[in-house]
Amino acid sequence: MKVDTARKIDRLAGIPLTFLMTLLLWPFSRGTRPKPKRILFVELSEMGSTILADPAMRKARTAFDAELFFVIFKRNVASLDLLGTIPRENICTIREDGLFALAFDTLKFVLWCRRKKIETAVDLELFSRVSALLTGASGAANRVGYYRFHNEGLYRGEMLTHRVAYNPHIHISKNFIALINALMSPKPEVPYSKTYIGDDEIILPRLVPGGHEIQVIEQRIAAAYPPFQAGRQRIVLLNANASGLLPQRRWPMDNFATLGRRILERWDDTVILITGSPDEAEGAEDLRNRIGHARTANFAGRSTLADLPLLYSASTLMVSNDSGPAHFASVTDMPTIVLFGPETPALYAPLGRGTAITAGLACSPCVSATNHRKTACTDPVCMTAILPERVLEAVAAILDGRS
Repeated sequence: MKVDTARKIDRLAGIPLTFLMTLLLWPFSRGTRPKPKRILFVELSEMGSTILADPAMRKARTAFDAELFFVIFKRNVASLDLLGTIPRENICTIREDGLFALAFDTLKFVLWCRRKKIETAVDLELFSRVSALLTGASGAANRVGYYRFHNEGLYRGEMLTHRVAYNPHIHISKNFIALINALMSPKPEVPYSKTYIGDDEIILPRLVPGGHEIQVIEQRIAAAYPPFQAGRQRIVLLNANASGLLPQRRWPMDNFATLGRRILERWDDTVILITGSPDEAEGAEDLRNRIGHARTANFAGRSTLADLPLLYSASTLMVSNDSGPAHFASVTDMPTIVLFGPETPALYAPLGRGTAITAGLACSPCVSATNHRKTACTDPVCMTAILPERVLEAVAAILDGRS
């Protein structure tokens, strides 16, 4: 389903449906709240958000000794396997490749929640009425999520028992933890959550692969680039992709190509791998041809999402658009250089060893919780204004051991 189509359905159908769901839940919105023991997290569309929400999920599990569940779009489910915080049997997937599939899987979700006896639902979404409807339809007595109060924002019904103020001035991972703090509050608050959240609460666990696993990924690298010499050559990853949800996040291909050539010319022990999914292999091949250097290989489609931590652990650094792979790399010690434009790193910087680069334009960031992440911009100067020379400086700091 196209992004604009999904937004239109969310607006035209979502507003009346969230109003009706509010009326249905109103008689059951009073009374005592059960202690959270079976907590459902609702996050559908962004794969990187499953990584950013992991500290909040682990806090919920520890604070309440709770069993965790998750509902997500089927195409994004592999992102939950990276850290394994949610067992696969506790994940419900919903297809979005058609209205019938969406409606059918939603009905299955409602029945699944009853079988799992979900009593607490945490809506991690900011931009979707669908997630609000799923939270209400879960049957949970505790329903936690972001509420607009007197701010600009989307109407998402009045279904929440714990209304949390979304704060656009702190990192999204801290906003996610605020949802759990709302559940932990000893008394009702307006708004939730009047708590301090320190940087120590948003630290991700690191995945450290064994030597045999590294050898396996090095063999795959050698298959893509036969002259590769493990231990003698350093791998630089280029991730030039970004989801269709916000294509303005993409740094120009010519800039990636210029950067790649200069890296290879300056450091003769480097090899560039261009990463991506199987669907992105054609674009990766185009970038390889633009770089036009022998020490460049198309690695798109040669590893599954679950294998990415192995690739990152075997690599020296990655330059990436603001997209899922930058967050997936956060579970390893590999440094990343992440290019931001329509979004801001103040909210969405990866939680790992990341360096964020922005052009600092007056119009950036242009997407937010209040505009459904839709921008009127047709000329993303915020990305084109980031010059390859500036990114090369950040690369040099890592390759020369100054960072």
